[in-house]
Amino acid sequence: MAQGQTFTTVYTFTGGTDGAFPNGLIQDAAGNLYGTTQEGGTGKCTGNYPGCGVVFKVTKAGKETILYSFPGKWNGVTPWARVISDSGGNLYGTTFWGGGASNDGIVFKVDKTGKETVLHRFTGSPDGAHPYAGLIRDASGDLYGTTGEGGQSDLGTVFKVSKGKLTVLHSFAGSPDGATPYAGLIQDAAGYLYGTTSSGGTYGDGTVFRMTKAGDLTVLYSFAGKPDGQAPNGLVRDAEGNLYSTTSFGGDSDFGTVFKLDTNGVETILHSFAYTDGAYPGAGLVRDAPGNLYGTTADGGKSAKWCNFGCGVVFKVTANGKETTLHFFDFANGANPASGLVRDARGNLYGTLPNNHAAGAIFKITP
Repeated sequence: MAQGQTFTTVYTFTGGTDGAFPNGLIQDAAGNLYGTTQEGGTGKCTGNYPGCGVVFKVTKAGKETILYSFPGKWNGVTPWARVISDSGGNLYGTTFWGGGASNDGIVFKVDKTGKETVLHRFTGSPDGAHPYAGLIRDASGDLYGTTGEGGQSDLGTVFKVSKGKLTVLHSFAGSPDGATPYAGLIQDAAGYLYGTTSSGGTYGDGTVFRMTKAGDLTVLYSFAGKPDGQAPNGLVRDAEGNLYSTTSFGGDSDFGTVFKLDTNGVETILHSFAYTDGAYPGAGLVRDAPGNLYGTTADGGKSAKWCNFGCGVVFKVTANGKETTLHFFDFANGANPASGLVRDARGNLYGTLPNNHAAGAIFKITP
């Protein structure tokens, strides 16, 4: 761990009604954290822990409140992504399973009273199936997201939900546009949408794309595997329009990368993971005002008895590409962070762990 960093477990899930296997987080102005879990709760589902997943709130002091517990198939099962919020405190998200006979997932809203509204039930074709990622919301209240499967070629979609109606903006075909968009979208001030596909493109190793709200897609970059990376994750954008993210594989040692894509479509590898400093990042990055990037790797770092490929790390990469490992997981304090981080105004980092001797945890790293 870098000097001065402290690691704290904010909340440990039990796998009961409080949830199990947490996903990514968001934070409100008061410092409360909101998220979802893939299992647990009061619903009637089977898995490592009974239950179909929950939407939760955790205070800075570590007190959890269940905002919604998914009851079963029709109303969604197994959310795999973080939620977003509006100014009224309503939360929006997706589930990977459930929603009806096709079991292809849903788009949902949970209001401040804990009432769920299903905004869309996916059916596979043509609207998409199995959203892996969460949503973004524009100033008009319209929601945008991706499905990792389904659509015309069963390779995923980009969709819009407006006033409860879903429109498919793009159905991926593999080449040259990409396939299996497992990450979500970001939006710039002009309204353009940006995202990644984990496969497909010119070389089959994923793409970065830009899209208008009318659905016109432009491939900004196609990954070729090693050394430029393979299977990119979700993006973050700076004020100049440069895009940053990680790739789960590729790089010098094939353990993944941190990259920058400039406005001319030129990629720069800022860091290639070497296993001892992390391996196989499964999520995107957060960026601070000086341009430092923060993220997690699901594996690598220090070996431990219960982690065959290492337990993962939290890392920092400067704008010049210098990497610092902020925390090594060793299973005793958790393992295998697969989701990204959220950063508060003081520079504290918060994330989730699917493994920590229990059903997962929320952690905090202070600067």
